[in-house]
Amino acid sequence: MNAIFKECVKQQARMCIPALQWGEVAGELRRRLGAIEGRRVLESLMPFELDVVSASAERAEHAAALRVDRKIPYADAFGLDLAMDSPEHILVTADYDFKAVADLARIEFLPLK
Repeated sequence: MNAIFKECVKQQARMCIPALQWGEVAGELRRRLGAIEGRRVLESLMPFELDVVSASAERAEHAAALRVDRKIPYADAFGLDLAMDSPEHILVTADYDFKAVADLARIEFLPLK
């Protein structure tokens, strides 16, 4: 992730995240760190020009189809849908459950802890 953040700072890459997954991140940070510290961490990501992509009706329908057809969690389907938008998009994840859908998009798997 450090390499990705460095590329974003140099404006050689951009990061985006579906609003549903941004909400999951926000909730997990709040649970682990509390409301104030969790908010501070979220705000620290803003210099990287992180794009939070809204869930349009079209995206929601496509995510629902991915959930049903490929048996992945609905929120994960939004990330996959976003990665499928362009061959330049890369879904970066530590969730190895995405291996089952690696044929649909470019996915880079982070090492497990």
